[in-house]
Formats: sequence, C-alpha cells, structure tokens
Amino acid sequence: MTPTPTGTLAVTGDEAADRLVNNDPLALVLGMLLDQQIPMEWAFMGPHRLAERLGSELDACDISGRDPEAFAALVRAKPALHRFPGSMAQRMQALCRHVADCYGGDAGAIWADAGTGEELFGRLRDLPGYGDEKARILTAVLAKRFGVRPEGWHQQAGAFSDDQPRSVADIDGPEALQRVRAWKKAQKARGKKKDE
Repeated sequence: MTPTPTGTLAVTGDEAADRLVNNDPLALVLGMLLDQQIPMEWAFMGPHRLAERLGSELDACDISGRDPEAFAALVRAKPALHRFPGSMAQRMQALCRHVADCYGGDAGAIWADAGTGEELFGRLRDLPGYGDEKARILTAVLAKRFGVRPEGWHQQAGAFSDDQPRSVADIDGPEALQRVRAWKKAQKARGKKKDE
C-alpha cells in the first residue's frame, strides 16, 4: 500500500475513529462519501463503525465483492452509517470497486503520484458518489490536513483552500468544528453557499 502522511483531522470526537480516518486512505474517502445530508461527526465515524462490523481492516476488494444485500444490512444496522443506508451502501461498494479496479485496492494511490492539482482533482472527481464540490473539499482536506499539495491544488480546491473555516478541511479539533458549524449556519442565514 502507498504510504500516506498521517492526517490531522479531528471531526468525530472519538479518538479511534479519527485515528482511522487519519491513517487509512480508504477510511478517508469513505468518510468523505458519507458526508452528505448527515452531521460531519456521523459521516466520519462511519468507516470506524464499518470496520468494527466487518471485524477487519477496511479492504476495497473485500467490500466491493460482498453480497450487496448483506453489505447493506451492515450499513443499516443500528446505529445506521447514514440516513439513507440502502443507497449509501450501493455507493460505498461502487467507490470500493473503483478503488479496487483502478488503484489495485490502494486508496492512497489516488493522490500519491498525482503530479498536479488538476490531476488530483480529476481523480477525486472520478470517484463514484463524488461531485465537483466533494472533490474540491477533499483536495483541500488532503492539502490542509495531510500535506498533499501538488502544484495548482489551490485553484482546484477553490474557496475551500482559503483560511475561512468553511468545511471539514478546516477541522482539527472540537473548537474548529464549532467554528465551521457556526460559519455554515451564518452563510445559510444569508442565503449563501459554503463556497461563497
């Protein structure tokens, strides 16, 4: 597996869950996938809960090859890993299949040899379940929390590259989480998006 620098994300309030996301690239991309329509803490706790339910380390080849119904049951078990566990289980398996097929099961290879920010963004954007904004945010997460900064990453991350506490890329502890949450709430009240 490609060595990835240890990250400094601290989102969940759970030491083991944060450690997994900071040390396992597959946990990071799965946590980012889950980060929609649920609280950030819940999303990034998901990979740790999944590993506990699997009884093993996260493995893209294993997850992608599992029976979809059986895997959905793991995602649905209480507490469910997502508000929409059925559709999210399908997305998680699709993402793992992509990692298995395109990167030999090594999620860290997605960014390890990306020569430019544009290449990195393109690889993230190609991940099943990732749109432009999610790929921009993960580009910023990799730069700010993992030190993965290929030339041009700022342009690809867009507003998420700045110092405004606007996304998970800016969270390294409970105080930062509250700052991001307060900023998002204020933006919403002004009718603005998080990248404005």
